[in-house]
Amino acid sequence: MVQLDFGVVLERWPQLAWGTLGTIWLALAGMGLALAIGIGGVAVLRSHSRIGHIIVRTFVEVIRNTPFLVQIFFIFFALPLAGIRLNPTATAIVALGLNGGAYAIEIIRGGVEAIPQGQTEAGLALGLRRSEVFRFIILRPAMRSIYPSLVSQFIMLTLTTSIATSISAFELTSVAQRIDGDTFRTFEVYFTVTAIYLGVSWLMMLMFAAIGRRAFAWPTR
Repeated sequence: MVQLDFGVVLERWPQLAWGTLGTIWLALAGMGLALAIGIGGVAVLRSHSRIGHIIVRTFVEVIRNTPFLVQIFFIFFALPLAGIRLNPTATAIVALGLNGGAYAIEIIRGGVEAIPQGQTEAGLALGLRRSEVFRFIILRPAMRSIYPSLVSQFIMLTLTTSIATSISAFELTSVAQRIDGDTFRTFEVYFTVTAIYLGVSWLMMLMFAAIGRRAFAWPTR
């Protein structure tokens, strides 16, 4: 009978804690970039630029129809051939941001298109610029309706950070692999890591719920 020994995990708890912080950093930085790409992409889609439309739609289709692992490998291994070199952490953040951004564009676009056209016309009639109409009359109400979907996507992005271990980025899974290699306590290590990921996801959901209550507290009617 196999004897479990979680003592090896407790001995290396500081390493796991730092790895967890690394995962949270990658997730938050990737989310920030993804949100910026999502909002910017939707703004371009609402513009009259045909070239902009083609670029954004092509970007969304390419990202959504290729594996994340291939994307992160392309950035880390292929771009240096074009003179663009990023360290593992920067590569992971860029890859997460691009991947999450493609999905964010589609989520935000759906919310924006649900806003009645009459609200846009009313804003323009009041003398607001199109950028102001987009920010205050269209985007903010749209974000309120799509916030749960966006949060779900960002939680998924948090879990996707584990793939960054494939390029040796510092995060929880890479730390777990090192500990497993040193101790050969695979079950104990990955059982603990699974629990940590569950905890991180739960904390992220609580954080986003608090942000949502504060950011979208105005009455609907």
